[in-house]
Amino acid sequence: MIKCIAIDDEKLVRDLLEDNIRQLPFLELIKTCKNAFEAYEVLQKEQIDLIFLDIQMPGLSGLQFLQSLQHPPMVILVTAYEQYALEGFNQQVVDYLLKPFSFERFLKACNRANELFRLQNNLNEEINVIQDFFVNVEYTLVKIVVADIEYIEGLKDYIKIHLSTADKPVLTRMTMKAMEEKLPSNTFVRTHKSFLAAVQKITALKRDVVCIGNKEVPVSEFYKENLRSRLHNY
Repeated sequence: MIKCIAIDDEKLVRDLLEDNIRQLPFLELIKTCKNAFEAYEVLQKEQIDLIFLDIQMPGLSGLQFLQSLQHPPMVILVTAYEQYALEGFNQQVVDYLLKPFSFERFLKACNRANELFRLQNNLNEEINVIQDFFVNVEYTLVKIVVADIEYIEGLKDYIKIHLSTADKPVLTRMTMKAMEEKLPSNTFVRTHKSFLAAVQKITALKRDVVCIGNKEVPVSEFYKENLRSRLHNY
């Protein structure tokens, strides 16, 4: 789902945008805003993927609002003034809706945003999978190949990285939280507060352990439901 907001000082336009957005199953409307300042409040609280943005608004124009965002989400401009089209596309907006617009034209703009959203997500997943990294082991930097990791074991301020390519685990000073942030979330799963396993390497799930080859990794009750769901959807 693409989380979106609509910003327009005209209530009739906000109502029209809200009605159109709710007809598209891949869009989730978080809020309609009558000015840029209301939108700032939403952006501070929510992760927004797409903004439907009017250009001429009192106080702060849509383009001024857009230029003020450090990491703007996707934007579809909605305006009655055609002369702003070039400036809008210079801001790398997804599309430009000229009022009054039909639902068909609205749908075309949203489909463009959906395609871009999917491309960005696929790219992020690909990048996430291939990130190998180095850890300190007795004053030596040792490369860890993510594809070789079977599971991670937490030991207070240290972790053991169990690899399919090594007889002994790699012991390094690091917290489980820091380790988890390094790993691609779509290919690793928590089985226990002190264990993190590679989903692809799991060969069986028993009552309170997962099997990785001939090794057994403990599973706690807290993580069991999520673990089952991940394995069913793998």
